[in-house]
Amino acid sequence: MKYKNLEIIGTSHIARQSVNSVKKAITQGKPEIVAIELDRNRLQGLMSSQKRKVSIADITKIGFKGFLFSWIGSLIQKKLGDYVGVAPGSEMKTAVRLAKKHNAKLALIDQDIEITLKRFSSSITWKERWNFVVDIFKGVILRKNEMKSLGIEKFDLSKVPEKQLIKKMLEKMRERYPNVCRTLIDERNIIMAKRLAMLIEQNPEKNIVAVVGAGHEEEMIRLIKKYTSSNVDYSFTFSYS
Repeated sequence: MKYKNLEIIGTSHIARQSVNSVKKAITQGKPEIVAIELDRNRLQGLMSSQKRKVSIADITKIGFKGFLFSWIGSLIQKKLGDYVGVAPGSEMKTAVRLAKKHNAKLALIDQDIEITLKRFSSSITWKERWNFVVDIFKGVILRKNEMKSLGIEKFDLSKVPEKQLIKKMLEKMRERYPNVCRTLIDERNIIMAKRLAMLIEQNPEKNIVAVVGAGHEEEMIRLIKKYTSSNVDYSFTFSYS
């Protein structure tokens, strides 16, 4: 999806198709700036060969619910990644390595993960917790009959889902987890869109490629168009790597 001098690549974090799309966008498009859906802590964790041990202090910072969600999410992604043979976050690693190879500036546009998980811990309701337990117990968030109700007979994990399917899945998620979606999707969409709008306005002559999860892509484009056509306060910390 393109807007002005920005191209957004919507990815699935375990899809080989996403890795190929990122390679094509950077090697052929030769952007001067590569923006990724990561903060500095997540970037360091992703690129490090050593697994960082979690301490009590870490859990205290983000809240136990935030820690538990992150831990369960990591396990699920790893299992799915093992199934399709693609390590979670491979498309982000590819973007980082190619940005370095082609001397492109790497922009970290996501909110600090500690803030996100802390917000998650404080916003999730008892009803959402119960829904989460039920869905985990049953194995998947969208069960077989629910997948069929969304018009999904087969789901290819090696590819990025179609936009219409993403939209339907997000709608289903919002029904069961409204506060979680607001914290993990909506609030981050605003932050990332503002940062990309700032990059567009500060670098009008430079090509920019942004790599974000496919669930963020459509709403972020809408927000970017809004922010670049109005006076927006960009007085926040912005990080380059």
